[in-house]
Amino acid sequence: MGRTDERFREAYNTLLDYCGTLEPGESLPAELLLSSRLEVSRTIVRSALERMHSETIIHWSGRDKTLLRHPLPRDRLETQGGAISEEELERQFLDWILRADIPPQTALNVTDLSRRFQVPAYAFQEFLASLSRFGLVRRRPRGGWEMVGFTRDFAVELSDFRMILELNAVSHLLALPADHAVWRELAALRDEHQRLENRIDHHFHDFSQLDERFHNTIGAVVQNRFAAEFSKVISLIFHYHFQWDKTDERDRNHAAIAEHLAIIAALEARDEEAALAATRSHLRTSKQTLLASLRFHAAEDGAGFLPDAPPA
Repeated sequence: MGRTDERFREAYNTLLDYCGTLEPGESLPAELLLSSRLEVSRTIVRSALERMHSETIIHWSGRDKTLLRHPLPRDRLETQGGAISEEELERQFLDWILRADIPPQTALNVTDLSRRFQVPAYAFQEFLASLSRFGLVRRRPRGGWEMVGFTRDFAVELSDFRMILELNAVSHLLALPADHAVWRELAALRDEHQRLENRIDHHFHDFSQLDERFHNTIGAVVQNRFAAEFSKVISLIFHYHFQWDKTDERDRNHAAIAEHLAIIAALEARDEEAALAATRSHLRTSKQTLLASLRFHAAEDGAGFLPDAPPA
């Protein structure tokens, strides 16, 4: 497949994605605007419009381009492979949210972000849809996507369910034999936590990925499809905390490192009572910090962050 043909296929699929945000009967922008939006030549835009007209997706007459129907999956054109995996896309997207400190109600430009993460626009649309079921992103009324917040009740329920899952995982882990791979993983995590603790002043952002690995390592000892799916929302809320106040992030992460090391020490000592107590303490701190740090905002439907202090 030639580069020109590949550019056409990518532009065509991106144009399909854009048409998916319109309603039948609405008009498409002028060719010049489409060319700018798709970042391709007007020649490629015309070729894409001609194909869409022939497929009865649009009606094109002169300058008038009217959407006749929403595109279907079968309308898409095959493109070259090589895109990153869904897991890597999730990791890169969450890391971008953390580093850029993306606030609630930020519009998410699918075209720009699909280029940033080097995935087809339709794949990024599907990725956002997978997050939308948790209420973390949503479609905008007139098309496109945006980051959204969550209510205090959502955060409380999330924290309480996380407590149940992780305490259960700790008990499962302690029942594993001494030659199980998890013990080597915990030893490696202990060393990484200690190294990060020594350079926390300039590398505190690095804690998020280490935090995720730590909790995933413990949680992975329980083979449960529902817990695995739940880890996606855990990552977005607790590990990447895209809506947290960043002013004391260094101190929070430093304290969390100490709490992680206390859990690891109790696990390596095979002390279940101490491990469960250290885990409860860490997750309670995480819950309180989350609730105290939520930024207040008013969502369009009246829901949003509440500025309440966490319960004592």
